[in-house]
Amino acid sequence: MSKKSIFRKTTAVITAAAMALSLTACNRDSAGGGGNVTLALSTQTNPFFVQVRDGAQEKADELGINLNIQDASDDAATQTNQLNNAATSGAQVVIVNPTDSDAVVPAVESLNKANIPVIAVDRSSNGGDVASFVASDNVAGGEQAADVLAEAIGEEGEILVLQGIAGSSASRDRGKGFKDGIAKYPNIKVVAEQTANFDRTKGLDVATNLLQAHPDVKAIFAENDEMALGAIEALGARAGSDVVVVGFDGTSDGLAAVKDGKMYATIAQQPGELGAKAVEEASKLIKGESVTAEIPVEVVTVNKDNVGDFE
Repeated sequence: MSKKSIFRKTTAVITAAAMALSLTACNRDSAGGGGNVTLALSTQTNPFFVQVRDGAQEKADELGINLNIQDASDDAATQTNQLNNAATSGAQVVIVNPTDSDAVVPAVESLNKANIPVIAVDRSSNGGDVASFVASDNVAGGEQAADVLAEAIGEEGEILVLQGIAGSSASRDRGKGFKDGIAKYPNIKVVAEQTANFDRTKGLDVATNLLQAHPDVKAIFAENDEMALGAIEALGARAGSDVVVVGFDGTSDGLAAVKDGKMYATIAQQPGELGAKAVEEASKLIKGESVTAEIPVEVVTVNKDNVGDFE
């Protein structure tokens, strides 16, 4: 498997003295000893982020950390309010999974001014100071998806692309990786690409419309499994037979679709590991220890041959 990584192996060092000063100044002493951490998720409707949450909660319980979980329901304004509230609710560290990587910037900057360290998970902020970014290598994953799709359709034909939330780093990076990867196959043409917001229902609607305009496509790449599952519903009996569908995330529903032959492959992340590593970094910050600026979590292509290893 390709090990290309966009992650620079740099280390963000935050000294114990600086952390002690900031925590004392803000009067955020932990009652339980492990610390108080806010986890601000973009949504809990998507099963992927439920697994991120569960991984984070399990690690928090292990470390004795009080984890305050917030759900923005994919609304950037709601998330901004939640992050602003975290600054006054005793949070020592904020872990954020941005709904929008641009819209979250002012809230991240406000947390910076309040001396509250910010960790980003899965998607980063396009501004402000993020102490650590924990994510899958989305560019490399996008390239893997392109190679898998190209092989499945004999390296020729028309294809569709369902994009994630505009402005999110995950959509941007997966899209870049896929675009760069598919460019290696001159006989494959992307005839249409449109955002479906990482959502299954929107994936169904968008795929239905695009398929009406382009009925002869041979494949669909969706930047997450939820949109891929919506595309599969739009395709009906054509899914897995006439049209190849490749997703991204490796959610339980996505893996089931691979096993059933409706989805050709998914680029599997480890969402529980993402959540756990984010909490581990938060614990280090609370203790005044140094943290790693960018933490890559490996992705792997899952198809019918190896799906049993991931169930």
